[in-house]
This record gives sequence, structure tokens and C-alpha cells, in this order.
Amino acid sequence: MAGLSRSLSTCLHSGQLALLAILVSGGIVLQILACALYNNWWPMLTALMYVILPMPLLFFTGSNSSSLMSNEGNGWVNFTKFLTGASVVGSIAIPSILKHANLIGWGALAMELSSFVVFGVAILWFLQMSNHDDYSYF
Repeated sequence: MAGLSRSLSTCLHSGQLALLAILVSGGIVLQILACALYNNWWPMLTALMYVILPMPLLFFTGSNSSSLMSNEGNGWVNFTKFLTGASVVGSIAIPSILKHANLIGWGALAMELSSFVVFGVAILWFLQMSNHDDYSYF
């Protein structure tokens, strides 16, 4: 984006932030609809994993998120990768276990998993935006 004017570049970055906000809002709406439409609030347990998911990244890596994408790293980076992976697996496993125990229906499971996909796309979009050279959020 070196050839674009500063105002156009700022407008594009603002649009990306708006899209990121819409994705996160859509994931939250799907999470709440999975509970409210079926009058069953068990799927809200997945929200606990969504809160726990970024904690290892915030506590153990700080602003150096580039070390998460590399193969080398110290023990803390590897521990962070392990905790983040466990949280991601838990985000998929909780709705699946609830469906297996017949506590939620197929519709709630589908909405929970689609909420997970929307949140995953938002996280990947944020990582792509934060690795961009022209604009940094931290």
C-alpha cells in the first residue's frame, strides 16, 4: 500500500477494523441465538472457552506474536501454544459433548460450531492485519 495516499490507506484500514468488528459481533450473535432460540443455555459454556482462549497469548507472549508462527521458541512460547491449542479443542469439544449427552439439539450445535468458525476467521483476520508493515495496533 505504499502507492496509496495516506487518507485512502487510513480509510482501508478503518474498513478492515469495521469488518473485524462485524465478524466478532456476528459470532456473539450466533452464540446467543444458539441458546435463546432453543431455550437452552447450556451452549453458553463455550463462551467460557472464548474468554480463556486469548489469556495465554496475552500473559506469555506479550506484543511479540511473531514467535507463535515460528518453530523455534523457548519453553514459555511452547507452553502458550499448548494452552491455546487446548482452548481451541475445548471450544469444539464442549458443544459436541453437550450434543452427545442430549443436552442440546442439532440446531444449537450447528450454531455453536458456526460461531466458532466466525470467531476463527476474525482471529485470523486480526493476525493478518497486525502483521501488516504499514499499520500496527500495538
